Amino acid sequence: MATTVAAPAYAPAHSQEETGLWSWLTTVDHKRIGTLYLFTSLFFFVWGGIEAALIRAQLAGPNLNVLSADTYNQVFTMHGTTMVFLAIMPLSAAFFNLLIPLQIGARDVAFPRLNAFSYWIYLLGGIFISLPILFQAAPDGGWFGYTPLTTKAHSPGINIDFWVIGLQILGISTLAASFNFITTIVNMRAPGMNMMRMPMFTWNSFVVQFLVLLAFPVITIALQFLIFDRFFGTNFYTTAAGADPLLWQHLFWIFGHPEVYILILPAFGLVSEVIPAFSRKPIFGYPVMVYATVLIGFLGFGVWAHHMFSVGMGPVADSVFSLTTMLIAIPTGVKIFNWISTMWGGALRFTTAMKFAVALVGLFTVGGISGVMHSSPPADLQQTDTYFIVAHFHYVLFGGSMFGLFAGTYFYFPKFSGRIMSEKLGSWSFWWMFVGMNLTFFPMHYSGLMGMPRRIYTYDADQGYTLFNQLSTAGTGVLMIGIAITLWNLWRSWSHGERVGNDPWGAGTLEWSIPSPPPDYNFAELPKVTSRYPVWDAKSPELTREVPHTETGDRRLGIAGPEGITNGHEFAEVQVNPTGGAAYAQGEQGVRVSANAPQRLPTAKELGIPMPNPSIMPLVCALGVVVMFCGLLFLGKSTMTGVSIMAFGALWWVTSLYNWLTTPLEDAH
Repeated sequence: MATTVAAPAYAPAHSQEETGLWSWLTTVDHKRIGTLYLFTSLFFFVWGGIEAALIRAQLAGPNLNVLSADTYNQVFTMHGTTMVFLAIMPLSAAFFNLLIPLQIGARDVAFPRLNAFSYWIYLLGGIFISLPILFQAAPDGGWFGYTPLTTKAHSPGINIDFWVIGLQILGISTLAASFNFITTIVNMRAPGMNMMRMPMFTWNSFVVQFLVLLAFPVITIALQFLIFDRFFGTNFYTTAAGADPLLWQHLFWIFGHPEVYILILPAFGLVSEVIPAFSRKPIFGYPVMVYATVLIGFLGFGVWAHHMFSVGMGPVADSVFSLTTMLIAIPTGVKIFNWISTMWGGALRFTTAMKFAVALVGLFTVGGISGVMHSSPPADLQQTDTYFIVAHFHYVLFGGSMFGLFAGTYFYFPKFSGRIMSEKLGSWSFWWMFVGMNLTFFPMHYSGLMGMPRRIYTYDADQGYTLFNQLSTAGTGVLMIGIAITLWNLWRSWSHGERVGNDPWGAGTLEWSIPSPPPDYNFAELPKVTSRYPVWDAKSPELTREVPHTETGDRRLGIAGPEGITNGHEFAEVQVNPTGGAAYAQGEQGVRVSANAPQRLPTAKELGIPMPNPSIMPLVCALGVVVMFCGLLFLGKSTMTGVSIMAFGALWWVTSLYNWLTTPLEDAH
């Protein structure tokens, strides 16, 4: 039975965007940059998955020789580095770019070219740190890079150099993005979009940007100390010269534990959008969810030393960090119970996105419980550096972060492509991934409790690890099948998926009020927001709990139609089939408009909307930065070249920005 929802009286539409390689190299449109982040991070996700498969192949049985010991060290180091810095974080950044301006009613981010610069730095940094594995020169000291193992005396090759420099390059990208999104959220919200009306994804993203802003300078300093030690002969981490061997651990984990929340909070935000949409209820306890998110960010900086219970900090320090670790479980538990309460009594629709979201609630709970176990120093002493820890953080980062990001991918794909992913393939993918994830990582709890060390290269048959490792290796194969189905679904649906209208799911937040895919300017006229769920406020007022805040009491949302009509534009009826695909749109004159016949939207120039001009300079500046850092590897020979390229790009960037700001609109295009 079809469900009737309201949408603006025009079918899925398109604007006239430039196409071709050059348009992608010079783009500053946040949606295109988000798309670049999406596909690049998925590529690195597959790359990291291949590394994981190699690890599991080596451990599938006792005393195997699939990989040499040296190659194994490189593979497990790059697996962790790739998944954390090149896959999950950038996949979150894809959603930051795609959603934040749309959710707050903005036309773009605050600094469009800085946004493009951030992406190109990420891409070039990812290539820089990943390529050495093809030449047996990849980092081999673990993704945590503990000193003094990573100092020149113990790792004299260039392997660690790639890791240290690569992370510095990637850190520039992340910090640039955080400045941009903080400014965007603070300054560019639509009229009526106060802080307590922001969608939960935007709130989670907002907290993440502050975590990045405060945590990444710490790892930057730690890495810079290591660079000085390795390249210039200083002694920040040289224990023989009197350095504290725990200095790196403190600096790394002051960054490392907030990094866990940098990875998980975007997934929490996406789930907080998916569950209300498919429960047909506003999120339960919205203010408490906001406060819990902020509290997670605050407490996340006070728990780092629970990673260091085994170093002998003493009973006072152990007690303090044990207490804070237990405390941080409270706001996380609040989120879990609020998601359950949102679903309770709702009109649930178990689409693929909803399945991934519900699975996150369960799987992250498993990972969270095993994490709280490590708030006890005696328990942690037994479990640290065993496969129990590997099981714990994979339940958090795969069962949590990746399942949430996959939920967001299925949910928001129609908005940015104008098409819907196959629900049949999506359901198959979910179940393969759900079974594979649990089959891979749950047995690791048992092998860890039996004493199997992390980062182990091989083991003997009589140690009792064989069965659990065989189960984990089999589970990896199942998991990879599920991921492959989703990637195929994504690729196929991008060009051949069923076309849908503006709001195929009947969701309530602002991004669903505009065409799919959105035009380059997003909103022809900035909307006036009347509630936390402005689209429901317009078409399903019984679902919203706030009274109207417009002078006339009109509950209809101000939305620009194809002719620039706003604030009072009548809503048409869109018939949505049970799988979420739009069947047809009922126009104002009662004409049936096929969802497969996109209508042309006016351009920004026709509407008189100034938009930033495309520019190659962000790419040029990013290239200069990477070439400059390469000078450390090649004894300074490329340093001045990189500085020159970067300076040239920056000067052109600033000059062209000045020209754009001082050019009348009719000449700007």
